[in-house]
Amino acid sequence: MSAWPRGVFRSLGVFNYRVWAAGALVSNVGTWMQRTAQDWLVLTELTDHNASAVGVVLALQFGPQLLLLPWTGFAADHFNRRKLLIATQAAMGALALGLGALTVAGLAQLWHVYVFAFLFGCAAAFDAPVRQTFVSELVGDADLPNAVALNSMSFNAAQMLGPAVAGLVIMSIGSGWAFLINGASFIAVLLSLCLLRVGELRFLASAPRAKGNFVKGLRYVWRRPDLLTIMIMLFLIGAFGWNFPIFISTMAASVFHANAAGYGILSSIMAAGAMSGALLAAGSKKPDFRTLLAASAIFGLGFALAAVAPGYWTFAGSLVVIGAAALVFANATNSLMQLSTEPEMRGRVMAIRVAIALGGTPLGAPVVGWVADQFGPRWALAVGAASGIVAAIVAANYVRREKIAHRRTFDAIQTAKSGIEP
Repeated sequence: MSAWPRGVFRSLGVFNYRVWAAGALVSNVGTWMQRTAQDWLVLTELTDHNASAVGVVLALQFGPQLLLLPWTGFAADHFNRRKLLIATQAAMGALALGLGALTVAGLAQLWHVYVFAFLFGCAAAFDAPVRQTFVSELVGDADLPNAVALNSMSFNAAQMLGPAVAGLVIMSIGSGWAFLINGASFIAVLLSLCLLRVGELRFLASAPRAKGNFVKGLRYVWRRPDLLTIMIMLFLIGAFGWNFPIFISTMAASVFHANAAGYGILSSIMAAGAMSGALLAAGSKKPDFRTLLAASAIFGLGFALAAVAPGYWTFAGSLVVIGAAALVFANATNSLMQLSTEPEMRGRVMAIRVAIALGGTPLGAPVVGWVADQFGPRWALAVGAASGIVAAIVAANYVRREKIAHRRTFDAIQTAKSGIEP
């Protein structure tokens, strides 16, 4: 550990985290290649620039996060997380290979993409809360915020490379090969899970198996004003702001008339902004609600700038702002919720977090897609701007109430002291 600086990259001093991060980076590149190819396939090959169809794909892919919530949280709290990750990662790799084979063979239809998106979403619903809580088993709570930020940095470094490579692959040999490459990339993360030093994992306490555990998790969040406020903000931004495939693909294809490579470049540029946000988060101390307030406000402002951007490159510049703010916001919610939750409740709370953040997509994505089809992509971006601004208002209200509560407590203590002084 001492060979690594106690700064931005300190979690890499842990062998297990280093191995996991290497495998995840390779797999993340493939994931972003598939996401880019899937959206482009639906928008330009299987439909005539139908943004609503892209919205349906997103709804099917992220809907299982909410649909399967009672079981995903239970799995994250009760099963061996490393073994469960091996199962979910293998399932997602197999699905990518299946869709790739159909597409390369020229047999893919829109309903095929819908089915594979739903099945992929089911596997991802179990994978996400386990993967997020597994990080604390790799590094422990002390370095958890740093590890979460480095995970996001890896994910967004892959986003910088994946869409650009996908654009070139689509133009040269077709969309299906991007899916096949993604399927093969899962070998890296599966290998990293097998190479971990199991004896050095910091196992979290498992929750006792009992009826009503899921309801207990919901009650736990409901009784925590801080967690409940974060959930509301996550729903707003997750449902109406994190629909980047719709925003970027419709602006690229319908407004700027860009090809697949141009679309991939825009996605990579947004990832560059997210990378800067990840670096900021990795080097900072524990986030607080002021971090959430600032990030959500800047997120909304970035969307407002994107909605009025006159050209391709000014739009790209606004994506840098959106990407950085989105990453800081996501990391802050992740770290705040994990560090303020008891270990035995962490899996369920993180499952609820993922379900709210991504499970809102079945509601938001079709709405955003419909707005883009009916009124144009720029109005869809206005919806994203509103999600950030309203989330900032929610955070500001919580900060205000906390200040009032702290002031009352302070005044009560002072009054009590003055009453006992001679």
